Amino acid sequence: VGVVAYYPSRVQHISATVTTYNISSYQLWSSVIFGRTGARQIYPWEYWSVPTYGGRMGDCKQDARLVYRQVLQQKLDILSRRLDRSLRGRLQCRVVQSWFRRLRVNGPNGANLSIQPLAKLLSERRPTDTDAPLSELDTFDPSRPCPFELGATTVSPLESKLILGVKFRKVWWPWLSRLLESLMLRRALGSSRVSYSSFHNASLLRNMATMPGISDALDPANAARSTLKLENTEKRDTLIKIEKRYQKQWQDSKIFNATAPSTTEFAPGSIAPSELRKKHPKYFGTFAFPYMNGTLHAGHSFTASKVEYTAGFARMQGKRVLFPLGFHCTGMPIKACADKLTEDVRRFGQNFEGYAEEEVDGEAGLPAPTQAETKEDITKFTSKKSKATAKGVKLKYQFQIMLALGIPREEIHKFADANFWLKYFPPLCKRDLNNFGARIDWRRTFVTTDANPYYDTFVRWQMNRLKDLDKIQYGSRYTIYSPKDGQPCMDHDRTEGEGVTPQEYTALKLKVKEWAPDAAKILHCKLPDSATVYFVPATLRPETMYGQTCCFVGPKVTYGIFQASQSEYYVVTKRAAWNMAFQGIFFKNDSFPRDASELAPIVELTGAAVVGTLVDAPLSVHKEGIRILPMDSVSPTKGTGVVTSVPSDSPDDYAMVTDLAKKAEYYGIKKEWAELDIVPIVETPSYGNLAAPFLVKKMKINSPKDTKQLAEAKDLAYKEGYYKGTIIVGDFKGEAVEVAKPKVKAQLIKAGNAFEYAEPNGHVVSRSADECVVAYLGQWFLNYGENDPAWRDQVLDYVKNDMETFSSETKNGFEKNLEWLNRWACARTYGLGSKLPWEPKFLVESLSDSTIYMSYYTIAHLLHSDTFGSQPGLLDIKPEQLIDEVWDYIFCRREISDELLKDSGISESDLQTMRREFEYWYPLDMRISGKDLIPNHLTFFLYIHTALFPRELWPSGVRANGHLMLNGEKMSKSTGNFLTLNDAVTKYGADATRIALADAGDGVEDANFEETVANQIILRMYTLKEWCEDVSADPSLRTSPTSKNLWDSLFENEMHTLVHQAYAHYAATDYKVALKSVLYDFTSARDFYREALAAASMPMHRDLVTAYISHQALIISPIAPHWADYIWQEVLHKPTTIQNALWPVVPQPDAGFTAAYTYIRTTSSAITSAEGHQIRKKSKGKATQYDPEQPKRLTIYTASAFPSWQQKYIDLVRDFHAKASLEDKSLNAEVGRMGEGKKALPFVQGLKKRIQTGENAEDVFERKLAFEETDVLGQMLRGLRKTLPKCKGVEVVEVVGEEEGKKTGR
Repeated sequence: VGVVAYYPSRVQHISATVTTYNISSYQLWSSVIFGRTGARQIYPWEYWSVPTYGGRMGDCKQDARLVYRQVLQQKLDILSRRLDRSLRGRLQCRVVQSWFRRLRVNGPNGANLSIQPLAKLLSERRPTDTDAPLSELDTFDPSRPCPFELGATTVSPLESKLILGVKFRKVWWPWLSRLLESLMLRRALGSSRVSYSSFHNASLLRNMATMPGISDALDPANAARSTLKLENTEKRDTLIKIEKRYQKQWQDSKIFNATAPSTTEFAPGSIAPSELRKKHPKYFGTFAFPYMNGTLHAGHSFTASKVEYTAGFARMQGKRVLFPLGFHCTGMPIKACADKLTEDVRRFGQNFEGYAEEEVDGEAGLPAPTQAETKEDITKFTSKKSKATAKGVKLKYQFQIMLALGIPREEIHKFADANFWLKYFPPLCKRDLNNFGARIDWRRTFVTTDANPYYDTFVRWQMNRLKDLDKIQYGSRYTIYSPKDGQPCMDHDRTEGEGVTPQEYTALKLKVKEWAPDAAKILHCKLPDSATVYFVPATLRPETMYGQTCCFVGPKVTYGIFQASQSEYYVVTKRAAWNMAFQGIFFKNDSFPRDASELAPIVELTGAAVVGTLVDAPLSVHKEGIRILPMDSVSPTKGTGVVTSVPSDSPDDYAMVTDLAKKAEYYGIKKEWAELDIVPIVETPSYGNLAAPFLVKKMKINSPKDTKQLAEAKDLAYKEGYYKGTIIVGDFKGEAVEVAKPKVKAQLIKAGNAFEYAEPNGHVVSRSADECVVAYLGQWFLNYGENDPAWRDQVLDYVKNDMETFSSETKNGFEKNLEWLNRWACARTYGLGSKLPWEPKFLVESLSDSTIYMSYYTIAHLLHSDTFGSQPGLLDIKPEQLIDEVWDYIFCRREISDELLKDSGISESDLQTMRREFEYWYPLDMRISGKDLIPNHLTFFLYIHTALFPRELWPSGVRANGHLMLNGEKMSKSTGNFLTLNDAVTKYGADATRIALADAGDGVEDANFEETVANQIILRMYTLKEWCEDVSADPSLRTSPTSKNLWDSLFENEMHTLVHQAYAHYAATDYKVALKSVLYDFTSARDFYREALAAASMPMHRDLVTAYISHQALIISPIAPHWADYIWQEVLHKPTTIQNALWPVVPQPDAGFTAAYTYIRTTSSAITSAEGHQIRKKSKGKATQYDPEQPKRLTIYTASAFPSWQQKYIDLVRDFHAKASLEDKSLNAEVGRMGEGKKALPFVQGLKKRIQTGENAEDVFERKLAFEETDVLGQMLRGLRKTLPKCKGVEVVEVVGEEEGKKTGR
């Protein structure tokens, strides 16, 4: 084994040895370097351990992984023992690094194994005399790879062996010290070994942040510690320098400032707004303005990029383009964080110098999981949002979070003032988007809340008009509520539980008739003699209460007896009682408790103590009473912890009572308690009148522990009963369940046997770290949903029939949410925001002041010239002049009057100017947001637009995208897999980031930003830039117009094809496919042209090269504008920026050239593939048709007639084409029925493609090629001769004959 490496002069002795391990059928070659230095200062290096192979590949990849895992564990054990000894003297380090992304097979003989590392070196620094001793370093980061670059070298052409040598390019000194830290961590965790899996265990990495003495979590750099590390950045730096130059040029020229045609150009009333938009086309696009409690991350830029690409494309269509952006500051998050910092400063000092590092349990701070249970109420739509579940573990103190954001410690105390957040983060957001190259009109920016008095008047007008329209009402309703904050807690006020809503139940009152002996002892003298005690189960199915046979409690669950009135007491869990406390049960609605200590039970007892208690169940046919029985699966965190049993219609209940009856002695009950008659309650068409017993037997459910089958049975029984069932007992006998259910509920409540109860259908934590409940309280709410069916149906009709949603998933999401969404609280008392005009003690809720702010963008620059509205805008209007009637006029709700002019003091011309801006830019052409906003913001956005604006001004389109993953995994600071927008642009440059975002994906499914793509794009764009520069100055290019040949024509036609394809993809907002056309396919077409002419020893044509460079710059400019503008201005020497250039106008592609281009590429590929097949066969020792290493001749046979079997398939395609239906599914099915699918299907698809690419259908059916095949093959000969190794000649033979199979060559 050869060893080549550079070592610092400190190393005094070097030797090399080879160790062989026999593992399975492989040999492991290990070259280990031993270094000896002076006392305590050591620099150990490792060389590599490699598998070699001498036979068939077999399961090489799988076995190799096993080999490396075993060897890694061996060597880590050795290292553990050696590092436990003295660090003096000679140290032998055998460390196997096994972080590799993939295994692959390559090489000429097909048996070589190579390994690609996850990343290259993280640092170029070598050890020096000033480096700290090994034992003093503590920079361990196991998620980073070992600093080695792997390479492959074949040992001998006669052997199928490969030794993977490590090129020890540069020494990454911190790596071994981090490994040492891992051993220290191993000791701290009590582990005897450092195992392979421990390096990849996410929970271990999370626990590290809570270990004493480790404060990595506070280092903002650690958020990106697991992302790709770049080494050589020269090319990137060159591209970034270009980007900065053009960003400055765009900003200086204010090229993105957009303005509507003025009232001077078109007098008010002289032209309809719709006609003005036709005469001067426009595009107005927005994405959800970011919340200002931090900087933008890659996910923000992913959504923003969709507006960016569309805005760039719209500019090239000759449209006036408006892309504005404001900053959202309304709500609780900023105020809650500021208040936490106030407490931190009070506790630890201004710069937190009084803070002492605490030891935190690894599990501390983990939020309780949201319940993952079978959906019980099938009448409700539930939104499942990945954003809500993506919230991770938080640091304990707010100042620590600020440190992790990169805020200097001495600056953090300033954030205790909530208004400071509004001043600090918006400029950073603007900086990052400018560095991204965003085409934003920054004149129109603003912050929300009353910090901007102009926007404040806009919000107050909006709320006033909605109240006038009776869209805002006051009433009592259930809402998620924070006891600590003393106000409703809406989606944007939560750190956990976004999307969780109140779940309403019917709470039954089961009166105790006789206590179980154990309970009676516990309660002796604890309750007054006049006390009436009720067990209170909560049910979603009151219509089935006729069939109650028992009531379940959890034997190990702790229950409390809480006083509800002077004589009534309820048995429920403390959690349920706490919810009831905010629903008028234990406290009045005007005096809610703030702390759980205010609600103390009279007595507490376990479920086991009350088993056997006899209770009276309302409506039950068992009038003598039913028993309290045990059920281990009763959850104390769902409902009241008391569950009434209806075994006729609940599979869970039937399975449990059956088990209780079978094992009565085991459960400690009397058998007869579980054997009360099960009576039919609901008749169903599929399962009869005893749905639960029927399904349990049919699905062979044998035990209450068969939870999966029971959940399925429960769902089936509920749906069948609710939608198709009929009540067959009681006062509502004969009525459908859907109709009878609310009647039975009302009857129970009226009789005093039940009351309404609600709780969150998931775990909710407010921004103030308070666990939320459901409260029934009076509040102002927007009357969304079923309570205003005309409004709901108006929005639903618009979504279904008129609005562009760009995907069926988005449309379906809107439709489902509109059917489910109900009233929404629009006011709160805590946080930042605008005051509710008619009741100023309330603030407008954050999702209610951000529904139509897009309309404010249209006139913001006319009102104020800065973000906060402290400086007047172009019209010099003061905030107090913006009375409600002014906003009515601007938004087309009224006309000008003398009274309006007098009351506002605004001139008629200024009012007309503002209205012109609004009428021109509206309607909004595209709203782009994450899919998680469909259940709230985007639906509210549609509701309020339809309420306040005329139909022609409703939004034209809404595009929802998925969340952004990073390197195939969820973005997370805790795992180090996180990028801010600033990180990405700094690391890769703006254009490479933008291209990688376009490549990430376009649908509503989650997309993936792949850093390797961004890194590769740097090289691609740099190389392409250099090629454009070099070739444009090449004097050898052909220039004669008459010298064009077939290759010129094919290249020109392919460029035209791709330009048209790209236009269609951009128009459909399919940016990933557009990127393929404008970059990958376009450069591929250039490569084909260049290689074809090189094979023919002919230079390229200057006109075509110039056209290629021009087209390339133009069609990629929506995605990569900096690179495009550089090419446009500095290579092509255009006088103005490409931002003002129009989409290239090119002829429609010629079908003949398109067919010839495809034919040439297909034929060439077939020939090279055949050659490769023979090489692979020879490498495996198999017989070949010829020796690929010997000189050869190539013969191409071309037929003068098609095989006769093809005719029937041509007739088939002709028939489908005549019906204007070439749909794949039906056509392919018909081909399959004709019996020759294997060979016929590719032929049919080829015919279909020819028709779809523009060839005349009759020419295709007449079996005519769109080009002369022999002529094209003749042009290919020279290129093929050069392409094939050792090819001495190529000939084309035309096969002719009157009968198929009869061949004559010439």
